[in-house]
Order: sequence, then structure tokens, then C-alpha cells
Amino acid sequence: MRIIVLGAAAGGGFPQWNSACPVGQRAWQGDPQAKWRSQCSLAVSVDGEAWALLNTAPDLRQQILATPALHPRSAPRHSPIQAVVLTNGDVDHIAGLLCLRESQPLTLFASGAILEVLARNPIFNVLNPTYVKRQQLTLEQPAAILPGLRVMPFAVPGKVALWLEDETPAIGDLTEDTVGLELRSETGARACFVPGCAEVTPALAERLDGADLLFFDGTLWTDDEMIRSRTGVKTGRRMGHISVSGPEGSLAALRELALGRRIYLHVNNTNPILLEDSPERAEVAAGGWEVAFDGMEISL
Repeated sequence: MRIIVLGAAAGGGFPQWNSACPVGQRAWQGDPQAKWRSQCSLAVSVDGEAWALLNTAPDLRQQILATPALHPRSAPRHSPIQAVVLTNGDVDHIAGLLCLRESQPLTLFASGAILEVLARNPIFNVLNPTYVKRQQLTLEQPAAILPGLRVMPFAVPGKVALWLEDETPAIGDLTEDTVGLELRSETGARACFVPGCAEVTPALAERLDGADLLFFDGTLWTDDEMIRSRTGVKTGRRMGHISVSGPEGSLAALRELALGRRIYLHVNNTNPILLEDSPERAEVAAGGWEVAFDGMEISL
């Protein structure tokens, strides 16, 4: 299994276009210790020829341009991208679908709840159904997304996408609105992708234990990070994201798991783990974690 990180940042990317928070300022200044990152998406393949995208960021076209493995290789029309798998309905995970509107055959996999969201929004009708098949994923049921690669969706504590919220959205519910993905190849390699998670429950920890690779929600370092940096008015918990640090953070909650590699991604522009020389980066590294960057490649 070959995985390429197309984008490693949370919604808005890093630096965010309208943010000059202390972390982002270093990126705007071109500091080599604060590498720019686009919004979160992965590409996965077992043979290097056929690829599936895990979420589609608004930056998708630029991500494809930056990734030779995803370039067309024959005329008049061709793309190695044969499938897309969605984990929720967040704008930073579905807006890139609009970049795939040029009548290219592929299969779009998502839970019933997310397929319904797309069906209710007519802008996604630009994905011509003659070419783009929509296939529903069922929780806890594996599905073949590419030859030799199966995905199994599982519910993780989360919430509906921001643009679908009512005044009092449920936080931490286990529904089809937010899922994680377990990827398995025929060689037995197992990778888990959890870009959004409100809480690490015992059941979730058990699910992730033993994975060869875990990509996990690294949105915020502390729950009140955006409030303190004056870049937002919500806590991480209210946004459906567990913090990295603290006694109830993911660093502590996942510490005892037997994992091959553990990598934070979907990192918000305010999070100091984006700075390679920060104490926070040193702390996650000491805990065995890496921080994803655009273009990062992993082979299992």
C-alpha cells in the first residue's frame, strides 16, 4: 500500500489566507521551520497505477498538479484517480469534488448520510452520473475501492458539518456523519484514517490498536487555542475535534496503543506543532508521533 499526503492542514490550510496568528506569521514570513500546507486529503494505491482519494480538499487541483502519480498518462482523457472516499461533509473534505467534474469515470464512496447531503445540494450534480457512480458505504462493512484494496468505515465521535449545524448540534455522537476509515491491502497491511474526532473512547482505541499506520486528527494543541489566539470563538470540542495535549488529549489517550507509525494531520493553522522547532513539536515527537506535510509518502 502506497499513501501520499496531498494536504496535511485543517480547513483554510497553513497559513490561512486571513490569519496572522503567531504560528501563521512564521509561515507568511517564509520561515523554513513553518512549511506551508494545503487542506487535508490523501491518495492511496496498491499498484501505483490506480489511485483513490480520501477526501477532496478545495485545493485538490493544485494537489494533483504537485503529485506526478496523479497526472494523466494517455490521450485524450485519462486519470489514475479511480475512486474517492469521503469521511464527512465538511467543506474542506467535499469541495474538491467540484474539481473532478470533467466527465471522468470514477466511483464516489460515502456513508448514506453524506451521500444524502450531496444529493440535496444541486451543485454536486456537475459530477455527471453517467461517469461518476455513487456507492454507499455501510458502517463496519468492508468495500473494495480499488483492486486489492478494501476500506471499512467505522463511526467515530463527531458532529455534522458546520454548514449543516442547527443551533444546538450534538457533539460526540456516533453516526454516519463522521467516520474513520480502515484500509487493508491483500498483503495484510492495515492503515487507519481519522481526520476528525471529538473523543477517543475505549472502543475507538481498541479499533485503532495494532494498526501499521494511523493518521489522526491533530487540529488543535489545546481546546481553547482559537479563543486565546483570537482567531475564533469556539473550543475544539465544540468544533468536534479532540485536542492533542492534556490529560484527555489524543497524545495521552493513544499513548499505549501498539502502532507502527502514528501521524497527526488535519492540523489547524494555530497549532504550534506545525513549527518544527517548537516545544510542542518536540513533545509529540517524544511520544512517537510525526506531523504530516504535503508530499509525505508512506509505503506499507
